[in-house]
Amino acid sequence: MIPNDATNEGRALLLLQENGLIKLKNTNSVKVTINDIEENKYNLTFVELDAAYLPRTYKEDASVVGAVINTNYAIENGLNPLKDALFIENANSPYANIIAVKKKNKDNKIIKELISILQTEKVKNFIIEKYKGAVVPTF
Repeated sequence: MIPNDATNEGRALLLLQENGLIKLKNTNSVKVTINDIEENKYNLTFVELDAAYLPRTYKEDASVVGAVINTNYAIENGLNPLKDALFIENANSPYANIIAVKKKNKDNKIIKELISILQTEKVKNFIIEKYKGAVVPTF
């Protein structure tokens, strides 16, 4: 099972390819879909499902062999990505959360202060502790 939204489906397929489970026709875009699978040497069957439903379905449906689950949904549903995952995106993943502001606000003192606070060691340590290493600070 993989997420059915455009960004996370592509991200899931790229992760599966990175770990040798499939080969995609186009690896330069997160816009890939199951239609872009060129090689599936393990004959995996892909079911697309709303990302929020993946953990529960994975846990409750005995026919499900595996699922690519976003960390936030995994944690909310009692899964520990570091213990329960076969593989996980690393800190080099291009799919990190970012702080975005409108160009007119880029020099705003409050915005600069917020960014400064969010990128401290204290916040980094909080993220590591809270998510037990499953969310990787990239700053």
